[in-house]
Amino acid sequence: MIRVLIERAEKGTVCAFRVEGHARYADPGQDIVCAGVSAVTVGTVNAVEKLTGVEMPSKMKNGFLQASVPGNLKEDQQAQVQLLLESMIVMLHSIEESYGKYIALEDH
Repeated sequence: MIRVLIERAEKGTVCAFRVEGHARYADPGQDIVCAGVSAVTVGTVNAVEKLTGVEMPSKMKNGFLQASVPGNLKEDQQAQVQLLLESMIVMLHSIEESYGKYIALEDH
């Protein structure tokens, strides 16, 4: 199962997220759940960096991605980053609704 943990600051903004595990929906290379989650999460980190100029400190290896939002952002950058991260969460919820046996999303 893929586990996604969204970490929020006291004011409700996303400050980090972590994705770990494998869906095991299908054989490696054929697993649409793993592919979907990877595309959404890695794509979001890439979009944040490309569209906002904010580099998200991240670690990635097989079955694992962790990324965090830097704390020193300007107000407009923070708003843009948060919009992209909230969009990622909506997409992950959509995957969870269809494939809940293979992905669990925790949003704190």
